[in-house]
Amino acid sequence: MSGALAQRIASALDRPVRDEVAAFARRLSEDAGALAVLFYGSNLRTGSLEGVLDFYVLLPGPQREKIWPRVSYREWDHAGERLRAKIATMSLAQFDSAARGESRDTTIWARFVQPSALVWSADDGARGRVLAALGGAATTAGRLAAAVGPEKGAAEAYWRALFRATYQAEFRVEKPGRENSILEVNAAHFDGLLPLAWEAAEIAFSRDGTTLRPNLSEDRRRRILAWWRLRARLGKPLNLLRLAKATTTFEGAADYAAWKLHRHTGISLEVTPFRAKHPLLAAPGALLELWRKRRS
Repeated sequence: MSGALAQRIASALDRPVRDEVAAFARRLSEDAGALAVLFYGSNLRTGSLEGVLDFYVLLPGPQREKIWPRVSYREWDHAGERLRAKIATMSLAQFDSAARGESRDTTIWARFVQPSALVWSADDGARGRVLAALGGAATTAGRLAAAVGPEKGAAEAYWRALFRATYQAEFRVEKPGRENSILEVNAAHFDGLLPLAWEAAEIAFSRDGTTLRPNLSEDRRRRILAWWRLRARLGKPLNLLRLAKATTTFEGAADYAAWKLHRHTGISLEVTPFRAKHPLLAAPGALLELWRKRRS
């Protein structure tokens, strides 16, 4: 990773966050024995505590689960306010490998070329490893953007092409133009990032004002696209496997569903011990209770 890219990412990682967010991250790290905790998503941008806070908890040692990350939901009362969080947990080693494009995953580097903040780290060594991983994410994303983007154009055109490609490869529903909203709300983050990513990826380019033109040989373009086609083919099956796993391993799933239901409908469902332990088995009874409450 070039010094300029490393400096830029390091500065972004240290962006300030709410004290409540930092306290929640510290609690998560202590409970998990983590090396680092990243905070990302819309609440990072807005500074709001409303809704659900998004964290990635990165663990020491090798990745233990083949289907990662492990996802959970937690609520925590802190300083008189109830905080809610969705937590993805995986090893820092696997996170780094995925960010560098070494795994068949598409989600990590596409997610973490976008803004994030390192809200807790065990020591300088852990911080350095996270910094290197996020540099890898920017390099991986920039390399693919050069191959799937236009022959020449503004940086935004390459980022749009990149996000369109990754959305099509993943099993999730995004509104048309989602890539535009990502670039609009994170304009400062992406401004000037692509040339640094290309330099780190050793992609030569020319610049004419705001117009960029990557100088990719046909052989290298073919190799990048072959790398991408394999991951694009596996994107939806991997997402389905993760969704299937989440139906049995999503810790706090019943609490999360009850909170979402109340937030969107105003209807409260009690999370009984049985519902908390067996959310799938309890679903028919919960739906019947919901139907009755909606009628009344």
